[in-house]
Amino acid sequence: MRVLMVSKACVVGAYQTKLEALAGMPGVELFVIVPPYWKGPEGTTVLEQRHTAGYQLIISPMRWNGHFHIHYYPELPRWVRQLRPDILHMDEEPYNLATYLGLRAGRAAGARTLFFTWQNLLRVYPPPFRWFEQANFRTADYAIAGNADAADVLRRKGYAGPLAIIPQFGVDAVQFRPPAREGRGQPLRVGYAGRLVSEKGVHVLLEALAGLSFPWQASIVGEGPERPALEALARRLGIAERVEFVGRLRSTDMPAWYAGIDVLVLPSLRRPNWMEQFGRVLIEAMAMEAVVIGSDCGEIPRVIGEAGLIFPEGDARALREHLGRLAAHPEERRRLGRAGRQRVLAHFTQERVAAQTYEVYQAMTAPGRAAGGGK
Repeated sequence: MRVLMVSKACVVGAYQTKLEALAGMPGVELFVIVPPYWKGPEGTTVLEQRHTAGYQLIISPMRWNGHFHIHYYPELPRWVRQLRPDILHMDEEPYNLATYLGLRAGRAAGARTLFFTWQNLLRVYPPPFRWFEQANFRTADYAIAGNADAADVLRRKGYAGPLAIIPQFGVDAVQFRPPAREGRGQPLRVGYAGRLVSEKGVHVLLEALAGLSFPWQASIVGEGPERPALEALARRLGIAERVEFVGRLRSTDMPAWYAGIDVLVLPSLRRPNWMEQFGRVLIEAMAMEAVVIGSDCGEIPRVIGEAGLIFPEGDARALREHLGRLAAHPEERRRLGRAGRQRVLAHFTQERVAAQTYEVYQAMTAPGRAAGGGK
């Protein structure tokens, strides 16, 4: 089974462990096209070649880099013709130009094709993106949705083909392994990692921290337009000396950061055009037995399950109560930390995600199944 995957997300080194796991599946010959860098909301991520065993990583130029809807790979048709894959896996949303051009190239070469989506809100896009989306629905042989809401959106928008619900990436449980946490007392070390934008709700976390009556420290990882306002808020609340704004960290530096916190908080807030699609930082923290607290925004409660704490989005008082409970009951922290790692091992490792993706590939290449048309 020859698979060609196209994924700008795989410029991140930590994500490449899924590719190694996929390449190790029986009969899989894997090729992965990535750009040399990606200009994302938090800045430019240069390709990190960290985990490249067992498959061929192809660095291909990208046009309109940084433009989510209209970027594409001009050399992709040539690679499809040269490699003649059985499966072309576009690790991209169906309304993007890259996906539209990729699926056309794949179908022209006789490959079976699939796309990936995180989009968990029902949104109608203007032309030409709506046309791309509908054409891809008709062309693709399979679709993978990163969460249940995204799967529902696909069906409501007219996609009628086979569909699997699989997170885009899991966690490398060896790289993200728990440090020794026994004997830790106060101060309670609280962390947040992600974009510093209003919908992530970091201001709710700061307001919750300001009302705590016991020793604590906080570490905020990430960059974004809200950073100056958040730093100013910390000063107004009188907690600036206890809140560290770390900035952006490389993916390979994150395990050491998680090892230094007791609790990770993801206080996301839904907006008309956005709600939390997964919250990868949750499973990374859980893998390292840091307790997770999340708002009830989007997919967060489904990711955490019974292995952490949930509070109503925007409710700083409820978040403060959860933090107080964890500070007062270290045995509860240990219990939830262990439960979090067990949940990751059961559902969210890179090996588990790769195995589920492999099952999709097997279904797509089953004898008697013709390529094209999403049926």
